[in-house]
Amino acid sequence: MPEASMHVSLGIDTGGTYTDAALVNQASGEVLTAAKALTTRYDLSIGIREAIMTAVKQRPKELLVKAIHLVALSTTLATNAIAEGHGGRVCLVLIGYDKKYMMNYYSKKGSVAKNVVYLIGGHDVEGNEVSSLDEQAAREVILSKRSKVDAFAISGYFSVRNPTHENRLRTLVKDLTDLPVTCGHELTARLDAVRRATTVAYNARLIPLLHNLIANVRLTLNELKITAPLMVVKGDGSLVRAEWAINRPVETILSGPAASTVGAWHLAGRRDTWVVDMGGTTTDIAVLRHGRPHINREGARVGNRRLMVEAVDVRTVGLGGDSHVRLDREGQVLIGPRRAVPICFLASEYSEVEAELQRQTRYSQKSGAEQFVIFCRMPSNDLSDDDIELLNRLKTGPQSLRMLSSEAHDNLLLSRRVEHLEGMGAVQRAGFTPTDALHVLGLFQNWNKRASQLAAELLGIRLGLTPENFCKGVIRKISEEVARELVTKIFEDSTGAPEWEKEPTASTLLDWALGGAHDGELGCELTLLKPLVVLGAPVEAYLPLAAQLLHTKLIIPPHAQVANAVGAVAGSVIQRMQVLISPLEGRGLFRVHLPDGIHDFEDLEEAVHYAEDAMSTRTEALAHQAGAGQVEAKMVRTDRRVNLNSGFSKELYLGTELIFTAVGRPSPVR
Repeated sequence: MPEASMHVSLGIDTGGTYTDAALVNQASGEVLTAAKALTTRYDLSIGIREAIMTAVKQRPKELLVKAIHLVALSTTLATNAIAEGHGGRVCLVLIGYDKKYMMNYYSKKGSVAKNVVYLIGGHDVEGNEVSSLDEQAAREVILSKRSKVDAFAISGYFSVRNPTHENRLRTLVKDLTDLPVTCGHELTARLDAVRRATTVAYNARLIPLLHNLIANVRLTLNELKITAPLMVVKGDGSLVRAEWAINRPVETILSGPAASTVGAWHLAGRRDTWVVDMGGTTTDIAVLRHGRPHINREGARVGNRRLMVEAVDVRTVGLGGDSHVRLDREGQVLIGPRRAVPICFLASEYSEVEAELQRQTRYSQKSGAEQFVIFCRMPSNDLSDDDIELLNRLKTGPQSLRMLSSEAHDNLLLSRRVEHLEGMGAVQRAGFTPTDALHVLGLFQNWNKRASQLAAELLGIRLGLTPENFCKGVIRKISEEVARELVTKIFEDSTGAPEWEKEPTASTLLDWALGGAHDGELGCELTLLKPLVVLGAPVEAYLPLAAQLLHTKLIIPPHAQVANAVGAVAGSVIQRMQVLISPLEGRGLFRVHLPDGIHDFEDLEEAVHYAEDAMSTRTEALAHQAGAGQVEAKMVRTDRRVNLNSGFSKELYLGTELIFTAVGRPSPVR
């Protein structure tokens, strides 16, 4: 098919280390071009621009640009911002909350927003108003905060049972300011007021960040004259228009793992598999069931926070191609979770690095001889005179850690200073990584192989190993760790997260199954019943042994290295809404809890029909607003009843849950 007549999708994924771009034929699913660029954490749009430009340049630009009808972006922005504490200034307004309880909670757990305001109002579990909303106080709060914050977040007590106070306050914010505002009932229909308040506050914090990223991506698209709609991948793998995502950025948590899981199905054609996506910084483990990523209904977990956002059920471990490989004091090999710039890459950028490594092999066999420190930026505060002196020295080029240590008066103090500056993003550590091991073994040849060999020699000599044998051990350890994490994920899903260190028998059996030969009297094997689809680059080196250890089929699909970008454009637009119908005890009524308020009926079926009429249309409209073309909608009804062993009634009606789902492919309208 001539490229001018094709409909092409441009998928983009920003990972922890690399940003990927792929151009996909919408009709056939064929990957036309693919490209990778280093992720620029300080400004994601730079890496995105480079990846897009590289992918587009691989085909005749005039033809290909005209053929692009959809652009979709999966991004780590929301996940990283929450994990690292970044975001805009937020005023969190809590309606009807117990102020003393919340202040005690925030003193222990920490508050997402610096500006927390408490208003009289709120509802009870049935949706009845407990106190009327204090609108005068609300106006005063909005007017006093509007010049000091970037967004408002609103959470009413039991607002999921009656959102009228949240809706009224949102109207006031829009009337009195031009700032974005988010309500808790818009993000979830579940109870748990504290988690809902946390979720809505995070959403508001993320709005300025995602708005800035989307604006920068659009600049690149405009530069290339790409006028296709821009979509963003949500954490459940579905797509929404960029404008929609800007208002609900918290829903893009785990966007990357969701895109990779969808990409696995698209590229491998398997509906039921385990998916392992190994990047430069982390490895994500998820499962495909019936062609869809398994969703964690309890909410996405980021760091020590579990938010009320449904997202792909993924286990993320700090293990990747750029994980820092080092030895502890006992000579044990440690891999990750900290990331390091690969020595081979650093030496390809700075010729003096190889010479310094050569010098270290002649004079030093001490810990850290293979590590370097690199200048990144000069922070504006929290720097001592010694910090400034060190950073100014690093501006001249990377310095070996051993050289810095030999000149320092206190090595422990130097080590802490480097770690402090790393945490601030002022410096970055370079060291031996699995990527270097692949260079030594001839399995990957992008940068300076000789530098990797010298670093492997410095590490291996302390263990009495040749550089090659040391590197083989690194690759095997990664394979064993991936297999171990897969087993851990399976147990986590079925019986709860195992604590191997507290279960010596189970831990020993796992070691016997995955660790190869041992001196015991018992043989042990584990079999993964689903095939294993592996993604990332270069997974051919790391993961065949993991599949072998688990006695399962290994699938490395074509274009596995850009599966996330492919998955970004393979998803559909999906909107779900939940409605609860609850009995009003002693009154013989059935209450429908809708986004616009509560409605009471004497007959259950009448209540269900009313909810269906109201919500089917509403859910379809949301799907169209989110970017869908033709939409298919359905409702799933679940009546909750319990059997009774005594009394006149044989069963007790507890309520009805209605789930409305609207699904459609992204609209090609430009």
